[in-house]
Amino acid sequence: MEKPYVIGIDMGGTGTKFGIVDAKGEILGQGSIVTPDYPDINDYINALYEGVLPLVEKTGGFSKIKGIGIGAPNGNYYKSSIELAPNLPWKGNIPLGDLLKAKFNLPVAVTNDANAAAIGEMTYGAARGMKDFIIITLGTGVGSGIVIGGNVLYGHDGFAGELGHTTIRRTNGRLCGCGRKGCLETYASATGVARSAREVLENTTEDSLLRQIAADKITSKDVYDAAVQGDKVAKEIFDVTGTILGEAFADFIAFSAPEAIIIFGGLAQAGDLIFNPIKEAMENNVLPIWRNKVKVLPSELKASDAAILGAGALGWEAK
Repeated sequence: MEKPYVIGIDMGGTGTKFGIVDAKGEILGQGSIVTPDYPDINDYINALYEGVLPLVEKTGGFSKIKGIGIGAPNGNYYKSSIELAPNLPWKGNIPLGDLLKAKFNLPVAVTNDANAAAIGEMTYGAARGMKDFIIITLGTGVGSGIVIGGNVLYGHDGFAGELGHTTIRRTNGRLCGCGRKGCLETYASATGVARSAREVLENTTEDSLLRQIAADKITSKDVYDAAVQGDKVAKEIFDVTGTILGEAFADFIAFSAPEAIIIFGGLAQAGDLIFNPIKEAMENNVLPIWRNKVKVLPSELKASDAAILGAGALGWEAK
């Protein structure tokens, strides 16, 4: 008898979400742990097991689980490993698939966290019916999943699609966690937005609601909350962030001609504050042959669901 469930795991730089997924794409139960709380990878694997175990028991035990799919930063689909992920507490190359197999005694498939989100979006979300699209995940960093002809693009080594580490500022660019300067994610991630806020407040005397918050405590949500209240500085930060993203999107369109670029993650919840400057900058910079052809869409899946569902879809094929 076919085992009816898989485990989908979405590993992020700040948190890891997991759930039990059935063949219809329903999440039967889910939970989370805080990724940076476990500087030792073995402690992380143990905490993940302890978090997943009650969910598995509620659905009939491990005999009902076909496999595990996990989306992780710098997750290598071919090697089932994490390699040199700048936003995770473990450095070097981590044999994630082998560690999970040993702990759970189940088949495991690993991919990039943004690729997992792309699979979830293609199966259940805004990309249903699309064969060519890009998903951009705006979280602790900037991730991306590229789908061409209905297939996720992995490249020869499993790492295709690191669009968050394309260089968008070649002079005086911000230092990135990857060790390079000027990467897109240093400007367009949630942490990049907070960084922009600190820079603006330091370099201007303009009045802002953000000055009521200690500079090192400002988050992207604080910037959003201030912008919604009409704060000029906060709105300007979203304009600049959206413009940077739109300019980058114009370049991304040139190499894959997607039907749509779908934005997933916390910053996507900012709505027109981020989407309007993105669209304007994209259309102003894209080659004329693609002008007004490529849609920019928000994800249609809950933030807690998309990557879990995508990772879960990998679980059906895990070996």
